[in-house]
Amino acid sequence: MDADVLRFFDKMPKALPLYEAFVNKLCSEFDDVTIKVQKTQISFSNTHDFAFVWLPIRKVKGRPDIYIVVSFGLDYQVKDSRIEEVTEPYPKRWTHHVIIQSDSEIDQQLMEWIKQAYSFSLTK
Repeated sequence: MDADVLRFFDKMPKALPLYEAFVNKLCSEFDDVTIKVQKTQISFSNTHDFAFVWLPIRKVKGRPDIYIVVSFGLDYQVKDSRIEEVTEPYPKRWTHHVIIQSDSEIDQQLMEWIKQAYSFSLTK
């Protein structure tokens, strides 16, 4: 495991297996992904960023103790109960946030959204 990734998960090491499961699934779908570890997020890009993983900054009532947030951008708003929050930072650019608390949530539906985000990022 990369030292930067381990440092990123210093404050929440129990979330690292969720990240590893997501990265393994993502890298099995795409072979040209660049992973960049930053202070507050880990970004995944082809030509442009298309997905992100980040950790909660503080405890939020009603959320699990251990989780990661997977964010992705699309040119439309997904309306689904799994989407925790959606913002439109630019016209027709919607950012979606999904809470992942178990490996089983890194499923076909999530990966379909990630595939769409991957394709959308190529059109920018």
